[in-house]
Amino acid sequence: MIRHFVLLRFRADVSAETKSGLYEELDRLRDHVPGIVAFHGGSNVSVETDLIRGNHDAFWVDFADENARDGYLRDPKHEEIGARIVAYTQGGIDGVTVVDLRF
Repeated sequence: MIRHFVLLRFRADVSAETKSGLYEELDRLRDHVPGIVAFHGGSNVSVETDLIRGNHDAFWVDFADENARDGYLRDPKHEEIGARIVAYTQGGIDGVTVVDLRF
């Protein structure tokens, strides 16, 4: 299994509704992209505020394997949602951090 973490630094003007809508769209990719096992997303509620480094939001996607992850990354629907996320983050792509872990 691959867990694909995405830490986000959204701009201050991005509403909770917009964020929620993006997470809902990503979650719906489970019905579109083979091999997505689970999706979770939302606000960072860590009390370690000095370590958040502006990443007040995050999501992760669990994939059955690397092939499923790679298919997701190339999927046009994912690419479109990802482009909108980047447009909403501070500094564009600099407002996005990705980490993949193998289980």
